[in-house]
Amino acid sequence: TYREPGMERYWIPSVPESALFGTKLADDTFLINTGGDAAFLNGALKHILERDLLDHDFVAKHTTGLDELRGAVADLAWQTLEEQAGGSEAEMRAFGQMVGEAKTAVFVWSMGATQHTFGEDNVRAIINLGLTRGFVGRDRCGLMPIRGHSGVQGGAEMGAYATAFPGGLPINPENAAALGDAWGFPVSAQVGRTAPEMIDAAHAGELDVLFSTGGNFLEALPDPPYVDAALGRVPLRVHQDIVLSSQMLVEPAETVVLLPATTRYEVPGGVTQTSTERRIMFSPEIDGRRIGEARPEWEVYLDLARRVRPELRDRLTVAGTQALREEIAKVVPMYDGIQTLRQTGDEVQYGGPHLCAGWNFPTADGKAHFIPVPLPAVEVPAGMFAVATRRGKQFNTMVQAERDAITGAGRDAVLMNPEDAAAMGLRDGDPITLRNETGAFAGRVFLAPVKSRNLQVHWPEGNVLLAHGRRSPASDVPDYNAFVQVEPNRPAGTAAEAAD
Repeated sequence: TYREPGMERYWIPSVPESALFGTKLADDTFLINTGGDAAFLNGALKHILERDLLDHDFVAKHTTGLDELRGAVADLAWQTLEEQAGGSEAEMRAFGQMVGEAKTAVFVWSMGATQHTFGEDNVRAIINLGLTRGFVGRDRCGLMPIRGHSGVQGGAEMGAYATAFPGGLPINPENAAALGDAWGFPVSAQVGRTAPEMIDAAHAGELDVLFSTGGNFLEALPDPPYVDAALGRVPLRVHQDIVLSSQMLVEPAETVVLLPATTRYEVPGGVTQTSTERRIMFSPEIDGRRIGEARPEWEVYLDLARRVRPELRDRLTVAGTQALREEIAKVVPMYDGIQTLRQTGDEVQYGGPHLCAGWNFPTADGKAHFIPVPLPAVEVPAGMFAVATRRGKQFNTMVQAERDAITGAGRDAVLMNPEDAAAMGLRDGDPITLRNETGAFAGRVFLAPVKSRNLQVHWPEGNVLLAHGRRSPASDVPDYNAFVQVEPNRPAGTAAEAAD
C-alpha cells in the first residue's frame, strides 16, 4: 500500500558502510490495495501456471492439489484481479516472472498480511506461490513469518496460547492425557479463550478474574471504548508488568491488583528467547540493582497454582529456570537441546537448519498441499477510503518518539496519496478527521507514496476506527483495517482558498 522508505534505504549502525550511506533492501516495489494481497498473489500464480514456470519434478513428487488450484486460478479474470489487487496485470505478471525464474527465494511476511478477516488465506496464497518452485526445505529458500517480538515465538510454542498445547500440539483428549501422565495430574482438554474472546467474555460479564502479564489490551486491541468497558466489568483484575500501563488504570468492578515483574535480565538462572528463525538463545541474569518485590512471572504463576489447587502442591514445584529447561526438553521434544543452554552465546536451532528438509512434510501423506484461495469480498464503499494501521518509532504499544525518523510522519499523520488529497482540496499538514461507524480519528494530511483510495495511520492511535468483532476465522486475529470517510477540518470560508 505504501512505498516504505526503510525498504529502499536502511541504516545499520554495526556496519560502517551502511551507517554512513545506508543499505538498499528492495530492488522493486509493487503497491497494492489494503486487502489486495490474495488477488495480487493469485495473479502472479496465474502467470506462473500460464507460462509453465513450475518446478515440475518437485511438484510431481512432493505436492498434491495442483489440478484443483490450476482450475480455480484459471477462473479468475485479470480485470477482477486488477480491481481488487490495485495492481496491473503487467505488475502481477512481472512478479510472477521473477518468482518463476528464481533459483532460490525466501518469502517473508508479517502482520500486514495476517491482520485481516482473511489473514489465513493470505498466508495460504504465499505458500502456494512458494510451492510452485519448491522454495522450502533447502538452502537459501524458505517460508518465513516475522513475529512481533522476542517473547512471542517461544511463548506460543510453550503453550502460552489459547488454542494449542506445548509444542503446538492440538488441544484434544489424547494430548491432554499425555501431558497429565508427564505432570502427574489431569490436564483439561478444553480449548481456552483468545485475547479478543477474553474481552468479549468480560464485556458480557462472564469473566470473574483476569490475570494479565505484560501487554496492554486497552491499547493493543480494536475499539478502545469497548475494551475499556469490558475491563471495567471484571470483578478481579491482576496486572503484572515491569511498567505501568493504561489498562491498569481502568476503574475496576471491584478490585485491581498490580504486581511488579522482573525483566528477563533479572531472572535468577537466566531464561531463553526464541527467534523467528527458530534459534533458542540463552539470556543470562545480569548483576545489578533489583526492584523491591518484583518476581519472575513463572514463580508467580506457580505460586498462584499452588494456592488455587492446594491438593497438587507437592507436584507444582520447580527448582529454578534450569529445571524448567530440562522439563521443556522432555515435554516438548522439538525443543531438545534447550537444557544445555547455560551461558551467553549458547543457542540451538530446533528442527535443524531447514524445516521440511528433503521435502518431507508433516502431513498425513508426507506431501505439501496446494490450496485454492478465493478472493475475499473487499470493496471500498463509494466516497470512502481503506485505512490500514502501521507502526512508527515504537515497541509494541509503547511509543518511543512522536516522529518516525525513517518516514518523517508524526503520530497524528494520515498517509495519503497526493492525487487523492488534491482532488479533495487538501494540502500537506491540513487537519482532517477520519470517521466511520466505530469512531473518529483526528489527524493531519501527510502526503506520501500511498496507493490511491488507501490511507495509513499509526497504531495504536488508529484503533478507534477498528470494529472489535472483525477477526480471522481460524486464529481469531483482529482485523486492523477499516473503511473511513475523510472530513476536512477547515475554518468556514477557506475551502475555495485551499483548492486554488
